[in-house]
Amino acid sequence: MADFNLNINGKTQKVEVDPNTPMLWVLRDHMKLVGTKFGCGIAQCGACTIHLGDTAVRSCQLPVSAVGEQQITTIEGLSENGDHPVQKAWLEVDVPQCGYCQAGQIMTASALLKSNPNPTDTEIESAMNGNICRCGTYTRIKKAVKMAAANSANL
Repeated sequence: MADFNLNINGKTQKVEVDPNTPMLWVLRDHMKLVGTKFGCGIAQCGACTIHLGDTAVRSCQLPVSAVGEQQITTIEGLSENGDHPVQKAWLEVDVPQCGYCQAGQIMTASALLKSNPNPTDTEIESAMNGNICRCGTYTRIKKAVKMAAANSANL
């Protein structure tokens, strides 16, 4: 066991865990931030996507010891009131069906738009590739990403 001071959603949080503990379980079990979902456990589905700095990463394979002082943002920290442009577009386009994958989808989309505010269809498809939606809402996801890009001057 080791102590880690983590910057999660803009707040310093102290946790004592095994250094190999994946961030997914630190967030869910120790920080009670359960918006980040467990999907596959092998970084292939995207349900566990968070931001490490400005980069979308799969938290199920990210050991807490690899985080260091980097900022972690979860779906709970993306916006205070659910009013991030991507979240608003998701609702307007009515993207979710079951909703299980949506936090990971939104985190991936928001990281994309932060690095590329006006992506092409191909760039959206490439960035979102690997975020699996069992309900198959990929067309609506792409439409919402494009809408968020068009409606936001500064992500």
